[in-house]
Amino acid sequence: MQYYSLNNHALKVSFTTAVVQGLAPDRGLYFPESLPAPDLHFIQALEKYSDQEIAYQVIAPFVGDDIPETVLKQIISDTLSFPFPVNEVEPNVYALELFHGPTLAFKDVGARFMAGCLGYLLRNDQRPVTVLVATSGDTGGAVAAGFHQVPGINVVILYPSGKVSTLQEKQLTTLGGNIRALEVQGSFDDCQRMVKSAFLDAALQQHVLLTSANSINVARWLPQMFYYFLAVKQLKALGKQNPVFSVPSGNFGNICAGILASILGLPIAHFIAATNVNDTVPRYLENGDYKPSAPIATLSNAMDVAEPSNFVRVLQLFEQNFPALQAKLSGYAFDDTATVQAMEAMYKNNGYLLDPHGAVGYLGLKKYLALHPETTGVFLETAHPVKFADTAPHALKAHIHIPARVQALYDLPKQSIPLPATDEALKAWLLQQ
Repeated sequence: MQYYSLNNHALKVSFTTAVVQGLAPDRGLYFPESLPAPDLHFIQALEKYSDQEIAYQVIAPFVGDDIPETVLKQIISDTLSFPFPVNEVEPNVYALELFHGPTLAFKDVGARFMAGCLGYLLRNDQRPVTVLVATSGDTGGAVAAGFHQVPGINVVILYPSGKVSTLQEKQLTTLGGNIRALEVQGSFDDCQRMVKSAFLDAALQQHVLLTSANSINVARWLPQMFYYFLAVKQLKALGKQNPVFSVPSGNFGNICAGILASILGLPIAHFIAATNVNDTVPRYLENGDYKPSAPIATLSNAMDVAEPSNFVRVLQLFEQNFPALQAKLSGYAFDDTATVQAMEAMYKNNGYLLDPHGAVGYLGLKKYLALHPETTGVFLETAHPVKFADTAPHALKAHIHIPARVQALYDLPKQSIPLPATDEALKAWLLQQ
């Protein structure tokens, strides 16, 4: 499988190069040169396969010969070592729980898969590699856990100071060793810009070999398809067909992977991009005018993204056809007041705890179902409620279970380095290492 830059379709590289580089030299995101034809026999028989077998069938064409079958299967086995249950919370409304991994967030899948791939692809390279990643919350912890103590790889995480939850900050600042956290005095969009700028700095690249673990990296983006295949498999066993998925969306890697899964033949009727007040894409879907605003801090902080990097991949999947995009994707935005009300009502009526991101996904699904009441709906619960215990509604705080491994984190000292929100500051820091 070859990958091309979305800024220059003539610039083509292998899976290995796309993973190691992270971002193309022209600042474009890598995109598969061709998409595998749908395997309808496989799709129709999902229930006959294990989760690991499904994941292998889905991802193997995108990896090609760069990773041997036995190695790839082991990476998948290590990645999918926890469950992804679909739970009915209301009649015909299901929560797809993606928070049962080591850092209690959906990012665990992409981070663990990428760590396995990068570890293999760089096994014979004597140069130390620096994984540079920006996080709005959950990515940092997942990447830190996935790459902790991986030989030959250093991880540098940029996060916006004061804009992640207490637990999120603990997860990305307490491991030490090959994991270092830069506390940026700015927004997530600042962090993301700084990372992209570092990749394109020729002088910096001569000093250190950089790669990215954000969802701009194909090894982080593509395995997110697994969620949708495994959910459809479970729904099929319940007699539910052609579901609608509502995805809490920040950088749009997750929903982009879901759309790709549907293009590969997975029967999904529609997608909903549910956002907080950082509503660039819902506004675009309404009027065709793409105008990012300044990012706004919210309770659903992992979605505080004004310029979602992966939306260009979404557009490419639809070949820039706006009517086709509108036919498959709806977008709705909700403020913190609506988010809190949804969290409180869900627990009161159904005894189910939502995190703020899942609440936004639930609200998006309910808005769509009001117009399509016969539809089976799934919203993604992307993080465990404990990750946002410090900002949860007061009435719900006492009901949030704190896992033992989480409690232990609170006792560990924070290790972070303050950094101005400028490209120059990051470059200077990296050159000193």
